[in-house]
Amino acid sequence: MKKSILFAFILGLAFTATAQLKVGIKAGMSTYDIDPAEVDFSDLKIAINEANYNFHFGGFVRGQIGNFYVQPEVLWNSNSVDFRVDDFGDGLVSKVFKEKYNYLDVPLLVGLKLGPLRVNTGPVGHIFMNSKSDFDGVDDFEARFKEFTMGWQAGIGLDIWKFMVDLKYEGNFSDFGEHLTVAGQPVDFNQKPKRLMLTLGMSF
Repeated sequence: MKKSILFAFILGLAFTATAQLKVGIKAGMSTYDIDPAEVDFSDLKIAINEANYNFHFGGFVRGQIGNFYVQPEVLWNSNSVDFRVDDFGDGLVSKVFKEKYNYLDVPLLVGLKLGPLRVNTGPVGHIFMNSKSDFDGVDDFEARFKEFTMGWQAGIGLDIWKFMVDLKYEGNFSDFGEHLTVAGQPVDFNQKPKRLMLTLGMSF
């Protein structure tokens, strides 16, 4: 899977080499669009408490021929989610655990540009960089992230001179919470994480 997206990314760069080029930077905010869910174990329950607002920043190259364009991107993506853990072992004890994790996102978008308006879609690879979790050091809990996961993005954009605004929706192929285990049992909320992303950019 990792080789496939790398090959597609290289093809995207090859396309941009023969097209009208635009290079720029972008930054923005995002939040997970996930339904409230919980997983029950023998003496505790884990629930999604809150998906926080997160940020991303990076660069892009856009190659355009006519109205068609290809746009590879590289973005540093920071996320954080709060989980509520209800422990029924010695009476009810509730605590919120925060997780922060960073990915290097590599989208490869293809789209159409109609005047100042754009529509695009394409695959995105998520390369795990690091994490900080309140679950670390807690007995029976373990947070182990996959090194590479994949998803897809689709959205619309608006170009005004050298500036641009993008609103994108992202879906993923991995289940939310599958990186967590409790006493060796996976915490799986049985839903794919989705994100709404608002990004501002500028080309050079």
